[in-house]
Amino acid sequence: MTLETIQIETDARGIATLTLSRPEKHNAISAQMMTEITDTCATINADDTIRAVILRAQGKSFCAGGDLDWMREQFAADRAGKIQQATVLSNMLNALDTLNKPLIGIVEGNAFGGGLGLMAVCDIVIAKPNLKFAFTETKLGLIPATIGPFVFRRMGETYARQVFITAKTFGTDFAQTCGLVSIVTEDTNAALEIEINAILATQPNAASIAKALLQTLRATDTQNEIKTSINALADCWQGDEAQQQISAFLKGKS
Repeated sequence: MTLETIQIETDARGIATLTLSRPEKHNAISAQMMTEITDTCATINADDTIRAVILRAQGKSFCAGGDLDWMREQFAADRAGKIQQATVLSNMLNALDTLNKPLIGIVEGNAFGGGLGLMAVCDIVIAKPNLKFAFTETKLGLIPATIGPFVFRRMGETYARQVFITAKTFGTDFAQTCGLVSIVTEDTNAALEIEINAILATQPNAASIAKALLQTLRATDTQNEIKTSINALADCWQGDEAQQQISAFLKGKS
């Protein structure tokens, strides 16, 4: 499989690094990136030599959210097409979320929209201080729906209410308080090594089973939540607000 939007490398210890590799686009999530990440997760799951996975990004930004071309395709698609595109994104997030290895996110740049979804599906997130995050969807007449089940589970309702609705920017401190970030440090590589060494001291099968158990113990029906969220997003796409705001946004980017 030829990868163009991500890179994957595995070291001698069995630590795989999955790197978002669209720095010129602030690592915005394209349809191709979704497919490449989903397929790579399947490959990782089947490789017993991999002990853990690191998710990080090239360039100044961790992830700017949805790619403009992908947004244009969604804007032009009918309801079924919009649901199909949202399902591809949801499948990618679910593949990362249910990865059978520990997943550690390294966030050294700002993240918006879907980028926060990527953070939410990591088991541990190590981030630099003074970064900027936001769920910007409501400014465009949309909602953070496809990422919603994953982010809501991570943040909880109390914190989600503060940032889902207003689309306001928040920093690393708030992200840590609400659970999106686990560790805040300037030296992300040193913090990463501590977590890797802890994982390597465990038994791989037990670690995988422990992660699966946590997902089994969830009190919510994730698949039903995903379906509900995708349909709510499709409704927004067809509304007057989204049609007007996204049309103006895309014209400004052309």
